[in-house]
Amino acid sequence: MAKNFKQLQEKMSPERRTRVKARVDAALKTLALDELREARKLTQTQLATLLEVDQGSVSKMERRTDMYISTLRSYIEAMGGALQIRAVFPDGEVQIHQFGEE
Repeated sequence: MAKNFKQLQEKMSPERRTRVKARVDAALKTLALDELREARKLTQTQLATLLEVDQGSVSKMERRTDMYISTLRSYIEAMGGALQIRAVFPDGEVQIHQFGEE
């Protein structure tokens, strides 16, 4: 019989709960667009309304492996976020501002 996660969590040691939370937090930092939308509790139809496109366009956007930065920015902003582009090097990272809003 399936157990409620909360019951299982209560049986975990504090150290294990901390490790699990760290893994969940790390997983949430690397999401595909559809996973990000779902994590933000939005349907494709809701996002399509915000973007003023049809649901099929959102579906296509989420399956693309290459898109314009402006398209990605619109997608992220429709969910209430802000797109930031950065280059990561062994000795640090640099925020790229070339692709700012027009």
